[in-house]
Amino acid sequence: MFLHDKTKIMPEWTKPSETPTRIAILLFDRFSNLCLANCLEPLRAANTLAPRRGFDWHILTPDGAPVRSSSGLEVVPHDALGALTACDYMLVLASYDHERHDTAATRRALQVAARRAQVMVGLDSGPWLLASAGLLDGRRATVHWDLLDAFTERFLSITAERARVLRDGPRLTCAGAMSALDMTLGLISTHLGMAVRIDVEALFMHGDPPVAPAQEGDVVGDPLLRRALGLMRDHVERPLSLADLARRLSCQTRTLDRRFRAGLGAPPGAVYRHLRLAAARKLVENSRLGMAEIALRCGYESPAALTRALRQHYGTTPRQLRQRVH
Repeated sequence: MFLHDKTKIMPEWTKPSETPTRIAILLFDRFSNLCLANCLEPLRAANTLAPRRGFDWHILTPDGAPVRSSSGLEVVPHDALGALTACDYMLVLASYDHERHDTAATRRALQVAARRAQVMVGLDSGPWLLASAGLLDGRRATVHWDLLDAFTERFLSITAERARVLRDGPRLTCAGAMSALDMTLGLISTHLGMAVRIDVEALFMHGDPPVAPAQEGDVVGDPLLRRALGLMRDHVERPLSLADLARRLSCQTRTLDRRFRAGLGAPPGAVYRHLRLAAARKLVENSRLGMAEIALRCGYESPAALTRALRQHYGTTPRQLRQRVH
């Protein structure tokens, strides 16, 4: 589910991942390390939290040589751009010096890469390089907002918009580092489902519900859902009934059910159960508490009941979960 897409995609709570989604990431000198981290760290977390590995990534540079971020961090790539094989997404990440990188050789290489990638993604000033290569002609696109006016004047065949993330067909453009997180969360929900996305958000946002303001097509920004998720997380040990939850939210239970199904692809009871089990999993993996104490903290009547629920939900036992991280 992507912001400002032309077509509205209904969310799915869970999606089986038979094979990992293949992502190539092309880095140019003086790229934003924050932008890269906001792509890679959520994907890494999703691989950890999902039942199966959901994403594989490959770091490329134009010539296969190491590049340095704007903060001086050196990254050694897996390969050169010319070695790119078929992939689902190719992320083009440039930040400073984009005009220096905008050469005839870069344009030709990106045109070749676009024939091997299902979706081309421009991050930060990366959309400028995609546009210069003719890969955004006739499409809607965004770019880092500092460049938006110059981008609009330079590329007359592109409808430039002040958006955080914007998709038009097989082209996805992203305004900057924080928008990269929005984009990556969209990839996670698209390929693994909203349950994994919510878990990743909780990991990076310390348990808060999604905090991004509502955007066009971004049903996760629904204020009622945000408040409901917050109440659920605040009442893991002593779960609220759905009727009580609706009363606290000043709405009817059928309204709550409808908004959850529309926004997250699952009824509120299923989401609440997932949040409680996710909290239990964290305690199993990251503490030395016994199962009786964890069951008590997550609203289960007995260790046996929690163990059964974890096995059914994650396909593994508490002992196996704990052994993975120790």
